[in-house]
Amino acid sequence: MRTLLVGHMMKWLDEIPYFVLIGIAVLMAMLPFQPEPHLTEKLKMLADGTLTKPLHIFDLFWHLLPTMLLVVKFARSRKQKS
Repeated sequence: MRTLLVGHMMKWLDEIPYFVLIGIAVLMAMLPFQPEPHLTEKLKMLADGTLTKPLHIFDLFWHLLPTMLLVVKFARSRKQKS
């Protein structure tokens, strides 16, 4: 069951065009534009050791999710070519 679910999710990821995923990743990394992007704020908190609240940790992963999906998609495409 789990293998089937993971396979289905990977097929779904393979079907997303790169330009769409890159656009979403850039947008999510930059939101909100003012006063400071959440990703920048959360990475500063992580570096300072103040990223302790679950909401802030979730927010960091939420804004990094499209970038992580892009990395997985790229790695899968490189693996399939070789």
